[in-house]
Amino acid sequence: MKEIRKFDFTSILGWSISRYDTFQSCKRKYYYTYYAKYDSSLPRQKIDELKKMTSIPLEIGNIVHKTIEVFLKRLLKSEDEIDRKRFLDYVHRKTINLCNTKVFAEVYYNEIPKINIDEVFDKVKNCLNNFLNSERFIWVTKETVSNKENWLIEPDGYGETRIDKMKAYCKVDFLFPVDNKLFILDWKTGKPHEEKHRKQLIGYSTWASFHFSKDLTDIVSIIAYLQPTYSEIEIIVNEFDVQEFSLQIKKETEEMYLFCHNIEENIPKDKEEFTKTNNQNICNYCNFREFCK
Repeated sequence: MKEIRKFDFTSILGWSISRYDTFQSCKRKYYYTYYAKYDSSLPRQKIDELKKMTSIPLEIGNIVHKTIEVFLKRLLKSEDEIDRKRFLDYVHRKTINLCNTKVFAEVYYNEIPKINIDEVFDKVKNCLNNFLNSERFIWVTKETVSNKENWLIEPDGYGETRIDKMKAYCKVDFLFPVDNKLFILDWKTGKPHEEKHRKQLIGYSTWASFHFSKDLTDIVSIIAYLQPTYSEIEIIVNEFDVQEFSLQIKKETEEMYLFCHNIEENIPKDKEEFTKTNNQNICNYCNFREFCK
């Protein structure tokens, strides 16, 4: 398989689904997330500390992703069947370590006194068991391992690509060839969101087509929902999907450009231009909520 293309550094912002989601949800949160270094009114260290905070749902997803990455990389070395008990013991230790070394927003904002690690582990275990018991996992271990030297597991970097010459980021979890097709698998531990996740899958297919010079119809992008039970959405896109997607990315990128004082250098306008949302549900889960009181 060809190597992922590399790009020279440019300061101009790049679209990603997470960046635009943050932008759309609250402009002030977007400012703290992406432009904290320009805020002289608050200690940079404090902003960074709040930005790095995790949450219970985020950490469940993080642990599951890290564990599946370890498991797939183990398959690169050995196809022997895993010992489920030892495997889950490892995951339990990993869960304890990560939960004890991170600051959780729920604890920081006094919503709960401490993290119930057993409850976190139970949800992680459920996700992993659903994955390991799925037909997709069985298919991966039986149909794809013969070509595992061409697997791409959690590739380095941020998934930088170009969509109609615009900078964008679409980082895949797991890419692998089967016969003449490329398959992309992305794990989700949260609730299904078909519209948002279909958009994400089109981004993955566009990324893979760009980097590996592969026809879009030969790329299969799949989102695997790991709880409460295993389920999938799968798409094969064509040039019309990508054309529509490109127009959407152009529109969303230009919306974010409007909040730049200097677009090429990605220098923001004054913080006051980044208005706070009126949606209290968004505020209730924001890491930076203390700044807005």
